Amino acid sequence: MSVPDSSLQDDFKLQDEAGRLAALHRYAVLDTPNEEAFDRITGLVKSVLGVPICTVALIDADRQWFKSCVGLSNRETSRDISFCTHTIMEREPLHIPDAKLDARFADNPLVNGDPHIRSYLGVPLATPDGYNVGSLCVIDDVPRSFRQDQIEILKSFAALVVDELELRRIAQTDHLTGAATRRGFTLEMEKSLARFKRAGHPTALVMLDIDHFKRVNDTYGHPAGDLVLRAVASEAMAQLRQADSLGRLGGEEFGILFQDIEIEHVRTTTERLRVCLESRSIPFEPPLKVTASFGIAVLDADVNTVQDWLALADEALYLAKRTGRNRCCIASDVEITANR
Repeated sequence: MSVPDSSLQDDFKLQDEAGRLAALHRYAVLDTPNEEAFDRITGLVKSVLGVPICTVALIDADRQWFKSCVGLSNRETSRDISFCTHTIMEREPLHIPDAKLDARFADNPLVNGDPHIRSYLGVPLATPDGYNVGSLCVIDDVPRSFRQDQIEILKSFAALVVDELELRRIAQTDHLTGAATRRGFTLEMEKSLARFKRAGHPTALVMLDIDHFKRVNDTYGHPAGDLVLRAVASEAMAQLRQADSLGRLGGEEFGILFQDIEIEHVRTTTERLRVCLESRSIPFEPPLKVTASFGIAVLDADVNTVQDWLALADEALYLAKRTGRNRCCIASDVEITANR
């Protein structure tokens, strides 16, 4: 059997836009807040190379979005005018000493208007499986030729950016259940909140708490508790669509993000999950039976922070617990109950 030439595989991945976007979206980093690890890198690059602008630019389907940026006020630009779109089409750094003398960029609005890009150096951010998801780039507003040693420095920093993306991805997965960690899940909530403020997409948060979980651990031991956590996570994942997210918020508490879905569908799906958990028998000696309580909070204009949103869902969850457990309550039900 012949082994495919690695250079041909590399060429294919440079042309495989669907695969590249999938690799980018696996990092779940778009539209997340600033993070110190990335800001530290761009700050160091700016200082070491003596440039006014440095960015970690990620190339989405139709936009260039900056995970970190020093020297620019914009958080994103259209992809069709971005320099980094050209960078990700190659394996080697893209070096442009004078954009006004380069036919690809001479008429670019980023050259002839803010930020008046004149020279550019970008290094592709290549994932371990070979997809260029973006670029670490430096920009100056005067013509400039970067030396080879400076290019090598930027390549080293680009490798650090990819390392941080990989560490970030690993840190966002709970290894017991396969759900997102609390950190990863709250970052997803930040993204959902930003999308809602921008476009008003219907979104809901559900908090799920396993009823009497401490009793399982105390009676059967922590291995039994781990089985229960994995079973609940597995059942929840089976009920969700690809667009939805499951996170382990801590202990026996999980969160579910429903994207672009109306409240009645959220209510129906949550109730279906409740019934499935109630009827499931978890293999153990003896077989384990558990139930869960659910609190639902629909995102609306009054929710300004992730903490506000979590608090609403937590209030609904508390109502479900207080009124008998093994039930679903919606945040609006809390007010109705309180007014009785």
